[in-house]
Amino acid sequence: MRVNELLVEGFGRLPELVRGAVEGLDAEQLRWAPKPGANSIGWLVWHLTRVQDDHVADLLDGAEQLWVTGDHAPRFGLKAQAHDIGYGHTPDQVAAVRPESPEALLEYFDAVYARTHAFVARLAPEDLDRIVDERWDPPVSLGVRLVSVLDDDTQHVGQAAYVRGLLPA
Repeated sequence: MRVNELLVEGFGRLPELVRGAVEGLDAEQLRWAPKPGANSIGWLVWHLTRVQDDHVADLLDGAEQLWVTGDHAPRFGLKAQAHDIGYGHTPDQVAAVRPESPEALLEYFDAVYARTHAFVARLAPEDLDRIVDERWDPPVSLGVRLVSVLDDDTQHVGQAAYVRGLLPA
């Protein structure tokens, strides 16, 4: 198996997991949090998609984020700000992420995933060694960044599935 095939497989597991976390829910269920200040299903899926969009856009040598170029933000009650991916959000900022429907989450996720899939499918093994972030010691390679994004996304979609299981009947 080639490394790009492995990445396609890893990222390819996310769509089914994201759908399982959000399909069939209404807007209030997407916004529900198990306790004040906790993350909602909608915020978790929005955040994992924002991280992937932000990081993959950067790996595409400065491509614009789909959040910024698309019409997704208004469907979440937000402005299309490239720097807002959810890191460091306060409870009020978490609560402000208000997806109008599962479709809003899925349409944004699907667009980001399609771009990610196309990108990782064409990677060659030597591409993974390219340094993409020198702010760290050691500097971060493209391969490490992709694993980081996949890891972050997998954790957050698991959290969303868990919160779904906590929804009041």
